[in-house]
Amino acid sequence: MSGLFKKQKMNPKKIGTHDGTFHCDEALACFMLHQTAEFKDAEIVRTRNPEILKTLDIVVDVGAVYDPATHRYDHHQGTFADTFDSQQNIRLSSAGLIYKHFGKEILSKVTGTEGETLELVFQKIYTDFIKAVDAIDNGVSQYDTDSRPRYNIPTDLGSRVSRLNPAWNDTIKTPDEQFKLAMALTGKEFLEAVDDLVKTWLPARSIVEEMVNSRHEIEASGAIAILPQSCPWKVHLFDLEEEKGIQNQIHYVLFGDKNDWRIQSVPLGPSSFDNRAPLPAEWRGIRDEALSQVAGIEGCVFAHATGFIGGNKTKEGVIAMARKALQLTGKGHLVASQ
Repeated sequence: MSGLFKKQKMNPKKIGTHDGTFHCDEALACFMLHQTAEFKDAEIVRTRNPEILKTLDIVVDVGAVYDPATHRYDHHQGTFADTFDSQQNIRLSSAGLIYKHFGKEILSKVTGTEGETLELVFQKIYTDFIKAVDAIDNGVSQYDTDSRPRYNIPTDLGSRVSRLNPAWNDTIKTPDEQFKLAMALTGKEFLEAVDDLVKTWLPARSIVEEMVNSRHEIEASGAIAILPQSCPWKVHLFDLEEEKGIQNQIHYVLFGDKNDWRIQSVPLGPSSFDNRAPLPAEWRGIRDEALSQVAGIEGCVFAHATGFIGGNKTKEGVIAMARKALQLTGKGHLVASQ
């Protein structure tokens, strides 16, 4: 058995995990447990000795038992096949297990969110942060291919945790002390992900939802939407369209950009370069007065050569561009008929 991580408290609870080489999942699992009310002052015991494991209050990533009732959270046993929920198909690691059972408590404490907002954050942090830890620990590739990657990425969280293990010829660093660093590293990135989600992602989602809900005020078809405040909108738009069952109905998003206004065609996907309704071909690559003459709309600034974005000096002008684009491309009729 390797040593205990001491905390200044009488008879603290004890968290067990395996000794030897450590990984991202149990380091993060232990950090998350330290964020809970029950285990915030717990000692970390790193051992594979089953007799010692029996005496501990909670055990993660070792012991070959998954039983929340007795706080046993291992995923290595052959019978284990649990995922985060019915929508996921990647088996949980110890990080995913601890997050599944303690995540809402941790997020509520860290963010102060509750109800539907807490559930949204809970799901999003799993999808965008914890899921990758689960997948890597379980050997799940990002892509369905047998081809060798053209290059390696050695800076992901799991790789950085792995490098914290003492080297084979390092006689100074101790595994327990290095595991503390691994907990701190994974915990810092976890909290940063949560902080970014709550402080930037959630406010942007609210703005985009307001835009989606008011789209019929601009155009009866609902194909034109105006952002009340400029913010990242693409990922939120696709999420909200799916939630509301209105996929592919919004073709243009309009937003202020410094002193001008922009019209942007909604892409086919969050990272796609293809768009639902590129601006009319006759506008593309033309600027200023020449574009105003071709479009028959005052104040035009530009239309990109690919048609994915354009600009006008005024809000009224950019709305006129969007309406005219719907007419010329025939997209307004398609949306209205859906």
